[in-house]
Amino acid sequence: MTLDQQKSILTIALLAAFADGNKDDAEREEIRRIAQSLASDAGMADLPRIYQDVLLKRTTVQAAVEGLTDPMHRQLAYEMAVCVCDVDGRQTAAERDFLTRLKTALQLGASQTDAFDHEADAMVDVAEKVVPIAVPVAAAAATAKAAVPASVSDAELDKSILNYAMLNGALELLPQSWASMAIIPMQVKMVYGIGKAHGVELDQGHIKEFIAAAGVGMTSQYLEQFGRKLLGGLLGKVAGRTIGGLGGAATGMAFSFATTYALGQVAKRYYAGGRVMSTAMLRDTFQNLLGPAKQMQSQYLPQIQQKAATLDAGKIMAMVRGA
Repeated sequence: MTLDQQKSILTIALLAAFADGNKDDAEREEIRRIAQSLASDAGMADLPRIYQDVLLKRTTVQAAVEGLTDPMHRQLAYEMAVCVCDVDGRQTAAERDFLTRLKTALQLGASQTDAFDHEADAMVDVAEKVVPIAVPVAAAAATAKAAVPASVSDAELDKSILNYAMLNGALELLPQSWASMAIIPMQVKMVYGIGKAHGVELDQGHIKEFIAAAGVGMTSQYLEQFGRKLLGGLLGKVAGRTIGGLGGAATGMAFSFATTYALGQVAKRYYAGGRVMSTAMLRDTFQNLLGPAKQMQSQYLPQIQQKAATLDAGKIMAMVRGA
């Protein structure tokens, strides 16, 4: 895949990210940061300009697809756009309209997209049922007073966080385009379990708010995963073929290991301390933990790769469901 083709697919992913028009300032800033980070790592100097072109509506779907002549690249672009639209829940009317226009521009028929659409919809269905609604957000917030000792030891919580981190690192390495969509539901399950260990049962909405407060945006996190996969050669499975392979992990592809591990450690401190950390403190703590977590991921890369080799669609769905 050429640099221009990579740019075209990244442009389409960014267009999908802003298709619903509902991204807040924090999420837009995080996406901008990711564009700069990817540009620096990959030597793609004009990626921040592409981000600005998308944000300010100076480019279009039609312009973006013109650089994609290979049918496999066109299908990959569509699959990535669907994942970006689905990662934060059900597609909005604006996102559905965007994907319809994209499919037409890419000249993709139902035979090329229906199977993937079904897989992505199934993941959204499962993800929405990850955490049972146990305590309303307002009621849970009202009970935040003093620190509550965990019902399990710190060592057990650390082991659980590490297991979730390795699993999410493995999910990121899978060739299926939709596999990375399972990463955020698994982070939700992890945070839910940490809260429950401290006597707090919260609904999915509160947990997603906590994750966002720590500076881990859903759309921006997926865009970073996708961007690093694309630029690192782990392009996904399209048209029944796998492009790339697990060898690309050696270049630092287990990005989600570090994000998940740092998030789990922040959650452990937050719930152990009675949920009194401010948003600024949550973000600072997460960022301070992210660096060491990135160093850890190389240590656990063999286990991450081994775990990835054992996963399939059925196992992923079962894990997200909690089966």
